[in-house]
Amino acid sequence: MSESETIAARVALTFDSGVAEARLDRPDKLNALDPAMFSALAEAGERLRGLHDLRAVVLHGAGRAFCAGLDMESFAAIAAGRGDPLLADLEARTHGPANLAQAAAWVWRDLPVPVIAAVHGVAFGGGFQIALGADVRYVAPDAKLSILEIKWGLVPDMGGIALMRELARSDVIRELALTGRSFSGEEAVGYGFATRALADPLAAARTTAREIAGKSPDAVRALKRLVNASADLDAAAILLAESREQAKIIGAPNQVEAIRAGVERRPPRFADPA
Repeated sequence: MSESETIAARVALTFDSGVAEARLDRPDKLNALDPAMFSALAEAGERLRGLHDLRAVVLHGAGRAFCAGLDMESFAAIAAGRGDPLLADLEARTHGPANLAQAAAWVWRDLPVPVIAAVHGVAFGGGFQIALGADVRYVAPDAKLSILEIKWGLVPDMGGIALMRELARSDVIRELALTGRSFSGEEAVGYGFATRALADPLAAARTTAREIAGKSPDAVRALKRLVNASADLDAAAILLAESREQAKIIGAPNQVEAIRAGVERRPPRFADPA
């Protein structure tokens, strides 16, 4: 990947010193989701996955919003009995365990490095689910979020249920999904859907990404694997997974470098994963 590129005029990617930014880039439509956006998000994630020197990703939206959800033209096509062929067979697993729409959100969870989402404006429906795919979510206090699908007679189907279950209580998920009501960034923190509410979530996301990029990439990737797996493993399996990850790290060059840098009081110089 070059240092800067745009996929299908929908997602802009930049890369610098181990940190990538993926920006939903349809600001005139509040970054609403159409078939081209679904494909571009999935492709962006796959391109980032191929960068061996990737350390962290910042995910955000251009213009006045993170993502307003499915665009009105797509809703009109559904109402008219039409639909994009890429989304026609929702049961087809085209991207590992996911279909295309699910991959647009799940790809961020599945990346080997942490993804920090910066949410401002609105994150409705599919846009909310894409934000859930990140490992960390910084939101503007006045941002508006919603599990909006019920308004259109639909259910969350972009990985939202799998992602929400580890963040919020079941009754909170049910109440918000069944009513479709919007809630603020401050409320999202209270519910468990957001990490922190900040006046400038994008600046904070960039700062966090840079901080993570300075840590051992071996440990960072192992941590993400462990936390991802913990949602589906019992305690015994998690304990064994911890031990296996630690056994691979202890004494490896990057772990030794972390110790030396700490003792010598200097910035570490980590090698990229193979």
